[in-house]
Amino acid sequence: MKESERRKIFFVHSGNETFVKLDRDLLSASFDIYAFYAVRKFPIGLIQCWRGLKDADILFCWFASWNSFWALLLAKLLRKPSLLVIGGYDVADLPSANYGSQRGGIAKWISRWAMKLANWLIPFSNYSQQEAERNANVSSNSIKMIYIGVPDPFGSLPNIPKEKIALTVGNVDRQNLKRKGIEPFVHAAAQLPDVQFVVVGTWADDSIDYLRSIASPNVLFTGRVSDKELLDYYRRASVYVQASLHEGFGLSVAEAMLAGCIPVITRAGSLPEVVGDCGHYSDSPEPSDVAKAIEIALISSMSMRARARERILRNFPIEQRKQLVEQLILSLWNNSNAK
Repeated sequence: MKESERRKIFFVHSGNETFVKLDRDLLSASFDIYAFYAVRKFPIGLIQCWRGLKDADILFCWFASWNSFWALLLAKLLRKPSLLVIGGYDVADLPSANYGSQRGGIAKWISRWAMKLANWLIPFSNYSQQEAERNANVSSNSIKMIYIGVPDPFGSLPNIPKEKIALTVGNVDRQNLKRKGIEPFVHAAAQLPDVQFVVVGTWADDSIDYLRSIASPNVLFTGRVSDKELLDYYRRASVYVQASLHEGFGLSVAEAMLAGCIPVITRAGSLPEVVGDCGHYSDSPEPSDVAKAIEIALISSMSMRARARERILRNFPIEQRKQLVEQLILSLWNNSNAK
């Protein structure tokens, strides 16, 4: 695309998650990111949206929430084409884990209105698309599923021996204890005392105190680590565990598989889409079942580790997402200007 033809995108998000930053970087290669920051609630959010949209060509939002609602509403009024990435909290309805906008209340209606305002919805897994259709009554005609692209920071399988480490990654907070399977992971450690269990993630509230109170001596809580340290854990760990009740995609699972970790997962959400037959499935998120699956995964062959890595490279290449998202943006732009 010629420099003079580069379109300006107003990019709205509510956090700096890895997958959001990946999209920002991908779009920056072909478009001018006119504004990139989390939009605040009314009335500041409305003012920020107006400033960002008035000179932009296209609106690109992550997640259906208050943050995207104001931008999408103004885009509709200004007749600016818009895309909204969905999946996760905005389309979930999981009362057992106190998770999901679609459980009811104002969050449900704001998320649904945001989805109706967008020209295109981009769920990042088949499961997320099914949730949007089932829980939020979204029409499949407005949906284009595009998988998250997973960059490969390793280049090849790590050339160091795998250690007897079971790893899980996620923010340590009350909601994630069960939703992300952190609590059963910690409980499972007592059944495998010769295995080092590692929990990597920010201590977001006092639930770390609870986890420490139930943890056996072979559990390590690292807190937040640098990107370099996280990659080192991926290289060293034999097994990556995600005993979740819900997953919109499972980026950490995919990252671990690139490093040759054997995934141990539940069949929740999109996890089977990511892992396929390249991991081991826990019969339930109960600690005893998780421990059994970890024990089996620890003796996996090098060929299975190579298959796990190859699956991510083949199914979730970063270039594929870039190409598909860019095509959708340009198609939307051309159609809006042809009217």
